[in-house]
Amino acid sequence: MCRLAGIAEHPSPMRKEAIHAMLTLLAHGGPDDEGVFEDDCIALGHRRLSIIDLSPAGHQPMVSSDGNLVITFNGEIYNYQTLRKELESSGKKFISQTDTEVILQAYLEWGTRCFDRFEGIFALALYDRRQAKLLLVRDHVGVKPLYYSLRNNRLVFSSEVRAFKAVDHAWPENKNWRVLFLAFGSLPQPATTLQEVYEMEPGSWLEVNLKNLSVVHHRYHSFAQNNFPTEKGSELEIIKTGVIEAVKKNLIADAPLGVFLSGGIDSSLLTLLADQFKDEVKSISINFDDAQYDEQQYQKMVLQRTKNVNHLAHRVTSHMFWDSLPDIWQAMDQPSNDGVNLYFVSQLAHRDGLKAVLSGLGADEVFGGYVSFERIKAVKYLRSILPFKKSMANVLSLYNESFKRLVFLDIEGPIGDYLFLRGIHTPDVIASLLDAEEKQVTSILREVPFDSPDNISDKEYVSMLELKIYMTNQLLKDTDVMGMWHGLEVRVPFLDIELLRKFYSIPVEKRYPHPGTKQLLTNALPGILPDEIVTRPKKGFTFPLSVWMKEDIARLKSQVRMNNPSQTILNNFMRGKIHWSKCWSLAVLNQFR
Repeated sequence: MCRLAGIAEHPSPMRKEAIHAMLTLLAHGGPDDEGVFEDDCIALGHRRLSIIDLSPAGHQPMVSSDGNLVITFNGEIYNYQTLRKELESSGKKFISQTDTEVILQAYLEWGTRCFDRFEGIFALALYDRRQAKLLLVRDHVGVKPLYYSLRNNRLVFSSEVRAFKAVDHAWPENKNWRVLFLAFGSLPQPATTLQEVYEMEPGSWLEVNLKNLSVVHHRYHSFAQNNFPTEKGSELEIIKTGVIEAVKKNLIADAPLGVFLSGGIDSSLLTLLADQFKDEVKSISINFDDAQYDEQQYQKMVLQRTKNVNHLAHRVTSHMFWDSLPDIWQAMDQPSNDGVNLYFVSQLAHRDGLKAVLSGLGADEVFGGYVSFERIKAVKYLRSILPFKKSMANVLSLYNESFKRLVFLDIEGPIGDYLFLRGIHTPDVIASLLDAEEKQVTSILREVPFDSPDNISDKEYVSMLELKIYMTNQLLKDTDVMGMWHGLEVRVPFLDIELLRKFYSIPVEKRYPHPGTKQLLTNALPGILPDEIVTRPKKGFTFPLSVWMKEDIARLKSQVRMNNPSQTILNNFMRGKIHWSKCWSLAVLNQFR
């Protein structure tokens, strides 16, 4: 797990200085080593966090034995040992124990077809010197980030957006990012805060001709295709096998590894399975003084069933939150309404000596754990019976603020549906906060791209919304950036590509037997979890931010650019009329001005 950067330009006397400046800004994500490769029109940079093969043999950028290929790679290929054996049987020779070298040899053997064979989390740049081309590749699900820009006859790419400012301190901003953030609570792909800096799509690769810097976009994988081969066995057997294999793969590491344990279904299941397959496991939990948010009782139920787990419990207080806030702002690479919880759990895991942890992220989106899986029918019904959605929203919101969300249904298609389910501020509020026209705000939201296949069920549809918007744009970004800020790799077994292939091979009517409960997952692994955890009401891994902000509203105001619309939002929050996320978004917005 690392950070990478690169620049391609004709000619560029400052390229080497620029790549070093980018790597300096990325040092937190790769504290163990730094490397730069420069050749003709290109410079590749790498910051290393050593997880597999901790020796100097893992130094990057890595050059192939024939000197033709150069790679800078961020992530882990979990099936690299299987691929290595296959490559060795065809005559390939290896000089290290790294998965990085396996990527090089796999590309030499199979070309771009190798990308779909990798099981893991990865973003990489592969420079083919003989053909004068560069390939930028991102994993199937989009766990590892990769951003790029082609402007002024110069290609720049990096694991984080902040590094682009090292190339050009006056890099212009994306004029629409504030609207997008205030609506979504994060920035939907491919948008970033910078003009002409784009996030690569998951399951894609870019081919860059370095002679003229032309770019061709390719896809090697898409869940929208929904054409996975049928697996043998019952759906419960298929999922059981897939989950167990995924956890085993994610436990591969030559560095200290642990598990986030919140006390919910997903983290508890990972902890108990890791305990079965690894001799020594550390679990990390965060608890609070406020009993409403504290989950120690459930954590203890899980730990009572383990044999090899060394549990490390930490208490986070409001004082710790406020004291850490300046560093939290620094850690944010892109604006997000989430991430505080991941900041602290990553920080504490790092302090406990861990370099990698397993997280339960993805289980809700895949197996149907959110209430949105039940609400989607209501969304479609409201679309059909409310011809004047904005007028109805204005009238009904006089009685209940939540009815304002109806206005999002004036935006046709998946984006409108998603914002109705999860949107933060409505267009009229965004317009007042930004001193813009509401019509302009709505127009920007209507232009957000989203590809949705036709003829899919309601449950498949909402799963796609949660996976491709909420999870990809917010949860995965926050997990990566907050983990790497503390030099910590966060692994996500429930997003293992082979597990997902097994899941999508199951007929849709059997995937979500009871929406909102993840029943397929828990039924597939009976007897592992305590019944109290399986049947408890769903509760996400949340911090008592609402309590802490109300306790020190003056401190919150100091983080917000105050005007009349902001004051109205803060007043409504203090009266309990709106969710804390609306206030928090104002504080986040102010940090990126």
